[in-house]
Amino acid sequence: MNITCPACGLLCDDVSLSTSPALSVRNGCAKSIRFFEQALNTSISATPLLAGKPASLEDAIIAAAKILSKSKQPLFAGLGTEVQGMRAVISLAKKSNATLDHLHSEGTVNNTRTMQNSGWLTTTLSEIKNRADVILAVGTDITGSHPRFFEKLAWSSDHLFDKPTPELIFLGAPVETAQANIAPDGRKPTVIPAETARLPEIINALNALLNGRKLNTEIVAGIPLQTLTALTEKLKAAKYAVIVWSASTLKIPHAELTIQSIVQLVSKLNESSRAAGLPLNSGDGDSSVNNVSTWLTGYPTRNRYQNGMPEYDTYHFSTQKQLTSCDAVMWISTFNPYDAPETSTPTIVIGHPDIKSGHSPDVFIPAGIPGVDHAGLMFRMDSSITLPLKKVRNSHLPSLNEIIAKIEAQLLSETTA
Repeated sequence: MNITCPACGLLCDDVSLSTSPALSVRNGCAKSIRFFEQALNTSISATPLLAGKPASLEDAIIAAAKILSKSKQPLFAGLGTEVQGMRAVISLAKKSNATLDHLHSEGTVNNTRTMQNSGWLTTTLSEIKNRADVILAVGTDITGSHPRFFEKLAWSSDHLFDKPTPELIFLGAPVETAQANIAPDGRKPTVIPAETARLPEIINALNALLNGRKLNTEIVAGIPLQTLTALTEKLKAAKYAVIVWSASTLKIPHAELTIQSIVQLVSKLNESSRAAGLPLNSGDGDSSVNNVSTWLTGYPTRNRYQNGMPEYDTYHFSTQKQLTSCDAVMWISTFNPYDAPETSTPTIVIGHPDIKSGHSPDVFIPAGIPGVDHAGLMFRMDSSITLPLKKVRNSHLPSLNEIIAKIEAQLLSETTA
């Protein structure tokens, strides 16, 4: 069966999956194989739990609706789901005045702040495949989070235009994994070691060099100035340079300012050549969740409904902040068995059957895994297209969309009774 793999934001749609006589994943990377092994080893007979004790789905739905009916400020967090699931979540949030925050939103927020503050010029995966001749990865080896990135976009000969294999440059990436990205023709990448904490200094130096400024030093953050000068010349000489970063790996204070400096590099390069940026996503449906949220509410996640109207605040509406003030939590994680955060408030957990909470939530409803137990739609990491997920096994596990719709219906019946 040919399927779309939801294990990372590339959404590779050339993956072939077979479960008989044993699991076989053709064109699947290590991350894809782990995802399907874990998903297909889950129990399709998992049952809902109320305070740790088995219950029927109907009783779990009633219990979840009662918690939300008593809540005045619930938090819907995790949000590991696809398009249809997020549409249902937003519908329920609107009726319960909930706050919405994705489990990987910390990195997404830094990208969003940059885009909102100064705008940016980003590209698509297809453009990289067809045009890029230099790829600069900042603070990431890319392959850790998106294993087939170079196979599909840099080394593929199936592109529209006659162009050379892109030159790969890694700045501040894990050295051993970056060095492993050797092209089929044997060409090794250029690796410039740097500490993540000093990337702001390095990116600012590159901006200064691109703008013709003279730096009165021979070393910048441990890197010879000559090396940085050569890097700027390569970027300027490129016909289509792409700068890739992963906001989730930039665990430094005010990371959004470093991202803004990367965006300024792209902007300056476009004065004399072609260049674009590519922010990597973090996974668990974050691209899908934020796109759905934006088109339905006008805002990405870290938003909330108040009397039917959406509000947006990247600081106060974070999960960490809301856990101190919310009066109920609904944790959603359908792709992976991520546990809900510790809290003393009433908790509803909906998601992967293998979620093992350190404490028993008030309600646990096992949900189908998208792309395994039910079909769905997901946005690719560049947000340019959606791709369909297929159902690959027979399972009685309901989709998140179905579960949330039933909770909403029960909630409405309680409020109108």
